[in-house]
Amino acid sequence: MKNVTIVCDGSSLGNGKGNPRAAAVAVLGFKGYWKAFGKYLGNATNQQAEIAAATLGLENLKEPCRVKVLSDSRYVVETMGGSWKRKTNHEWWEKLDHAAAKHEIVWQWIKGHAGHEVQEIADKAARKIATTGKVDHELLDELVVDLGVQEL
Repeated sequence: MKNVTIVCDGSSLGNGKGNPRAAAVAVLGFKGYWKAFGKYLGNATNQQAEIAAATLGLENLKEPCRVKVLSDSRYVVETMGGSWKRKTNHEWWEKLDHAAAKHEIVWQWIKGHAGHEVQEIADKAARKIATTGKVDHELLDELVVDLGVQEL
């Protein structure tokens, strides 16, 4: 089984007000090499975007893996770890459960906006996608190329 790291982040501009613009980004690392994936979600909350980011990362794994998922969302980490109960967003959790089912996963919280290089990339990309309403694949590639070969 391959060992993979996923650093994920969601963004919802205008969260909870009017017409939010949300996006999800997952940055996958394998043997020190990185690839970023993004998705525009449209009208979604910050919590939904965070769940979607973890789902996106896991869905982009082509085979069962040992995965370390790093997220700045305690909501995602604690809920998937079994510490918090699921009270809302059931359809979003169902998608994440389905994406997670074939993998061995360790869920780890990391502090957002604290200088973690890969998390900062995920955050920047999620905000950009939410702002523009589209995924810029070239931007995602450019953001991760600066990481070089780096294992977490």
